[in-house]
Amino acid sequence: MRVRSKGANSVLAIDIGGTHIKVLTTGQPEEREIPSGSNMTARKMARDVKGITEDWEYAVVSIGYPGPVIHGHPLSEPHNLGGGWVGFSFGKAFGCPVKVINDAAMQALGSYQGGRMLFLGLGAGLGSAMIIDGILAPMELAHLPYKHGKTYEDYVGVRGLKRLGKKEWRRSVADIVERLKSALEADYVVLGGGNASNMNKLPPGTRLGNNGNAFIGGFRLWDQEPASRRHSWAQSTAAQGTA
Repeated sequence: MRVRSKGANSVLAIDIGGTHIKVLTTGQPEEREIPSGSNMTARKMARDVKGITEDWEYAVVSIGYPGPVIHGHPLSEPHNLGGGWVGFSFGKAFGCPVKVINDAAMQALGSYQGGRMLFLGLGAGLGSAMIIDGILAPMELAHLPYKHGKTYEDYVGVRGLKRLGKKEWRRSVADIVERLKSALEADYVVLGGGNASNMNKLPPGTRLGNNGNAFIGGFRLWDQEPASRRHSWAQSTAAQGTA
């Protein structure tokens, strides 16, 4: 295996999605990606990522996983990928320390600007996380009941977008943002995920995120963001690990 740099800022961030896996390491100007899908197992992910980053140096790895994560370990297999994720030794596969976190939580970390922030990821489903004064709380709001016997995800996930059409889908997003912001007493809401760009008008107290913030979140897990962009909460977040 290639010997990795032990430099203080050498973090490889991996954002795992249902159609693509995107990677970026500290100091590189551009991300790289590989296709994922139903044949993408945990073992294949590690092998393919190491293949496309062979010329990169890194000492530690952050993984944004599309599913619930408890104490740094996937709790269940992902819906849109292959198997073998639960119980897989990511540290052994990459040959260095690895932190695994829910993908929405990782993007939330990269989007945080202080206070009480609610992050909602509008993608294939609905990802969610909250950060309260620097303390990260990954959440699973997607499958809570919403209305007409359906869940939040049924209305604002990709199935809801296809079923409702953009106009009605936008209304549902705005309504859900208002409900959750009020219930959780969030200072502001960040809408991330691939479908957030379909919003033509943002609800009050809401701003658009950026999928690239997932990499910033991955770097922040190890407190390796450049000092010019680092928040004081980063150290406490890194100390918590990925619980």
